[in-house]
Amino acid sequence: MQMFKQITVFGPGLLGASVLQAVHKHGLAKRKVAWERDPKRAKLCSEQPWCDVAFTDISKAIESADFIVMATPVDTIVDLLRKIGQHIQPGTLVTDTGSTKVLICDEGHHAIQDPAHFIGSHPMAGSEKSGFEHSSETLLEGRTCLVTPLPQSDEAATEKIVHFWEALGMQVTCLSPLAHDDAVAHISHLPQILASTLCAYLETCEPPWHRFSGSGLRDTTRIAGSPPDLWKEILLQNRTHVLQALEGYEKSIRSLRTALFENDPAKLLKVLKQGNVYRDKLDRYIKHQNPSL
Repeated sequence: MQMFKQITVFGPGLLGASVLQAVHKHGLAKRKVAWERDPKRAKLCSEQPWCDVAFTDISKAIESADFIVMATPVDTIVDLLRKIGQHIQPGTLVTDTGSTKVLICDEGHHAIQDPAHFIGSHPMAGSEKSGFEHSSETLLEGRTCLVTPLPQSDEAATEKIVHFWEALGMQVTCLSPLAHDDAVAHISHLPQILASTLCAYLETCEPPWHRFSGSGLRDTTRIAGSPPDLWKEILLQNRTHVLQALEGYEKSIRSLRTALFENDPAKLLKVLKQGNVYRDKLDRYIKHQNPSL
């Protein structure tokens, strides 16, 4: 089912390349184009069966595009939207894959003017690995995608973005950019902080206990292997909501600490059971969404 004449993906890394591969698999675009800053990686990308050509020149990359996906790091998206805003074709649809939305959606709406349209997106399908070497045509399947239109966004454009992600096998929910940033601060950004700070703390401990660790520590800290520079920008861009999430989490930690300090088994068990209930709820939801998992 062809939806677009040409899709151009800016940043064919893990997520951007996975989008191109999924588009290729489902036949959603006649021509698949990438923009890559590094000439060597652009050449390598052009040699893949899921990419017809990769450019380092922005104007060439968007010349015939009727759909553009910004899959670059969050701190580069706004600048790229401003650069392409005056040069895209009338009616072009633009979205992104950034994990923060308030700033990107506000700037995107101003940079991409009618009859072109910008609608924010956040496919929740990442990994601690980076680069198109780790991308996959199935990375997005069964995962959640949050689409974040503004009140003044074009309804038809929003609907087309929703249909696009659904065509790639994603479960789509629409949220305001503000609600999105609040949600991901708790369910995505906070877990990253916990994994990273736990590893940062253990790195200071002597002796080096990692030699004795089992799967529990590995499972808990897997995402600590994510690119630090990428996460630095995400956390700074969503600073207000992340601070609120940290404040809430600190209360939970204090409850557990108090239970231990007071040697109170009932209070300690209450905290542990509450975590158990949420984990069970999460497991049941994931299995419902993805029966094969």
